[in-house]
Amino acid sequence: QVQLVESGGGLVQPGGSLRLSCAASGFVFSSVAMSWYRQAPGKEREPVGHIDRTGGSTKYADSVKGRFTISRDNVKNTVYLQMNSLKPEDTAVYYCIRCLPTVNAMCIPFGSWGQGTQVTVSS
Repeated sequence: QVQLVESGGGLVQPGGSLRLSCAASGFVFSSVAMSWYRQAPGKEREPVGHIDRTGGSTKYADSVKGRFTISRDNVKNTVYLQMNSLKPEDTAVYYCIRCLPTVNAMCIPFGSWGQGTQVTVSS
């Protein structure tokens, strides 16, 4: 069955960095685009960004652009989220999920949400 397991979260100080990983199995990883989402306390789940199936193109939400980088390794079946210059407002549970690219450069998530990994940015 399809499985997406996020890891790498933790507690970090403002201005710090963290790299999240998402290990995928149960589908042809190299054939699908992947997205990162996050859900902060008291807020709706929101997109962070996505990467195309080859890793040649990425898109990011305005709130993280210039600070976060998405990459993927299609041999290891893993997608990454490198987070730099972290802010308290980045505190959230982070999720990865498959997505379908659209003509307007969005990527629509599909499938079930996993457990996610907690990122806490605090002094």
